[in-house]
Amino acid sequence: MPQTRSKCAKALSWTDEFHVLYRGRELLCFAGCDYLRLSEHPTVRAAINHTLDHHGLTVAASRVTTGNHELYSRLEQELARFAGTETAVLAPNGYTANLIAAQAIAGKVTHVLVDERAHASLFDAARLLECPIATFKHRHVDDLKRQLTRLPASARPLVMTDGLFAGDGSIAPLAEQTAITPPTGWLLLDDAHGFGVLGERGRGTTEWSGARSDRIIQTISLSKAVGVFGGAILTTRKHANRIVSKSRLFAGSTPMPLPLVGGVLAALEVLRTDSARRRRLLYNVARIKNAMRSAGIAVPDTPAPMVSVQIDSNRSAVARFRKHLCAHGIYPTSARYPGSAAANRFRFVVSSEHTAQQIDQLTTALLSFTDMLSQPLHRNP
Repeated sequence: MPQTRSKCAKALSWTDEFHVLYRGRELLCFAGCDYLRLSEHPTVRAAINHTLDHHGLTVAASRVTTGNHELYSRLEQELARFAGTETAVLAPNGYTANLIAAQAIAGKVTHVLVDERAHASLFDAARLLECPIATFKHRHVDDLKRQLTRLPASARPLVMTDGLFAGDGSIAPLAEQTAITPPTGWLLLDDAHGFGVLGERGRGTTEWSGARSDRIIQTISLSKAVGVFGGAILTTRKHANRIVSKSRLFAGSTPMPLPLVGGVLAALEVLRTDSARRRRLLYNVARIKNAMRSAGIAVPDTPAPMVSVQIDSNRSAVARFRKHLCAHGIYPTSARYPGSAAANRFRFVVSSEHTAQQIDQLTTALLSFTDMLSQPLHRNP
């Protein structure tokens, strides 16, 4: 087979749960989306192994043919119970959850309005609807309202937004967006990063914002706070029926491997019973954000577990910042997400299992760099 050069980022060599080997040194790393570290939880791992031993690896077929294992229905019931929704529909992963949800309402919407900084999967999903697509200013309720009021009276719009924007930790004003969406409209909420983190019970952006509507279609990832893999659509039974009958992606896909279903079931039980884990996460988030705000660095006043900083755009400043982080024992996690991140933006993710000493180590590294620049660190606008 011919050798091709990978365009992927260089693979990290993890030495343990929190450290990576970088240029011959072990550095503390704040990266990824395993916010509650459930991927390392012994109960979750044991459930994966148990399910593999008792049910095998895969059903090797679509759920509309011979692949509808009873574990899938059980997980959908448990997800709906945890989220407080009528039902749930599993998807192969979080990205495809948005595509499946959109396919199910194709022909029922006439216009699509997408937050300009929404995840790429929402823009891909919008194209499946084959109707006019426009963007509104990031988290800007008035701009969204202006665009909605300009639509014809017969319009059936679909508003698309992330719940928790993973780039900088800002959160969609979901209650206000829901209030101005007309009764004939829908709101597709990509809550990949909010589910398990936001809200008193971890139900996500809907719970955190207090927004409730049967016109909200909430999609989630099971590979972030849940710590396993897969995706799901939290919705009404009516929309779930449309998914099964209308979505080609749902009908034509092999569902999640069964051991991962067992892992998610175990993770949901941990989320229900281990409230101390989420409290530790909130404590760690508040610890670093309060310190940064006290130093005059703008960060969103939210419980989102990520801190995004941006420095002067010249290469010299970026190189100095990277060296500075390494000198303080921190891996420089630059955010180079395709199509959305500048080369001079760095994103750090804290988890529930980071120690106070580790959080303070990162805080010290960030705050001690502000005096080295002509402009202080600031949140990416």
